[in-house]
Amino acid sequence: MTESLPILERIRGEVVESVHQGSIAVVDSNGKLIASYGDPHMVAFLRSSGKPFQALPFVEHGGVEHYGYTSRELSLSCASHDGARIHLDAVKTLQKKVGILEENLQCGGHLPSDPEMLREYIVQGIHPTHNVNNCSGKHTTMLAHAKMRGFPLETYLQLNHPIQQEILSTLAEMCGIEQQKIDLGVDGCSAPNFAMPLYNAALGFARLCDPHGLSEARAAACNKITSAMTSHPEMISNRGEFDCELMTACEGRVVTKRGAEGFQIVGLMPGVLGKDSPGVGIAFKVVDGDSSSMNDSLESTTRVRPAVTLEILKQLNVLNERQLASLSKFGPEKPIKNYAGLLTGKSHPTFQLL
Repeated sequence: MTESLPILERIRGEVVESVHQGSIAVVDSNGKLIASYGDPHMVAFLRSSGKPFQALPFVEHGGVEHYGYTSRELSLSCASHDGARIHLDAVKTLQKKVGILEENLQCGGHLPSDPEMLREYIVQGIHPTHNVNNCSGKHTTMLAHAKMRGFPLETYLQLNHPIQQEILSTLAEMCGIEQQKIDLGVDGCSAPNFAMPLYNAALGFARLCDPHGLSEARAAACNKITSAMTSHPEMISNRGEFDCELMTACEGRVVTKRGAEGFQIVGLMPGVLGKDSPGVGIAFKVVDGDSSSMNDSLESTTRVRPAVTLEILKQLNVLNERQLASLSKFGPEKPIKNYAGLLTGKSHPTFQLL
């Protein structure tokens, strides 16, 4: 196993001031490692990049039809939303449709990331509740799944709960890894989370985008999830956020989901890399966990993952010049300015896929 390597550097003047390291795996739906950088078998937690897999058993068991989920609501179930008004209204409506209360959720609350809502919460001194948590859509759907199948609601986050066991087994099958080889932890929202090699995470996402060879029910569920995510990317994060803007620019050809601590997963639909090309999954981990900053308008920017994602897609010839131009505020190369607006340096990816 090779070690993680420099993946992005920041330059002040003519001097490299800081370097971020990471590893990348690019895998097609047939299991072929078609490109990599650093250690493609590095073990990392998927964090919120695993949410589409966590929704998969619910969809496969007919939950969308049982409750009459809209595509927009299914997208919210896979989301790390920013707590904007559109997200809070949608999750409240979904809970009413399912027949549960916000109090049934066990994710805890945190301040919204959406600038307008964050300002409102701070000025009015509002205490954030469960629905404001960026994972509230996921938790609502876990509860919906438990209710639909007659399982207890109170213990829905425990690893031995039938819903969590089915998520774990489905994830293992999708990612081509034995269940006992998946390392387990507790996520920020208190749900179980999963660590595995980047290769396997990428394979799972490739198969989500290109579910050939899977059962009819699972393939249909995969297609519903990717269609929902690309049709309603504003529910996955928020307008202006990288995941949303990338999926919008790529018009259904690219699916992406950010995770905490520098994890990112990207899927290319069949045909994106050429006629008759299989679906492709891309998983990478920034070793130092990445970092974000907030400007005076309360807008957050992430230092490494968006730029690295764009560089990967650029090297794979996925994005055209128009798309790259529309996403240029995210990278790959970005100017660095100080508080007075003076240009002080730049940041840029430093890797070449092999």
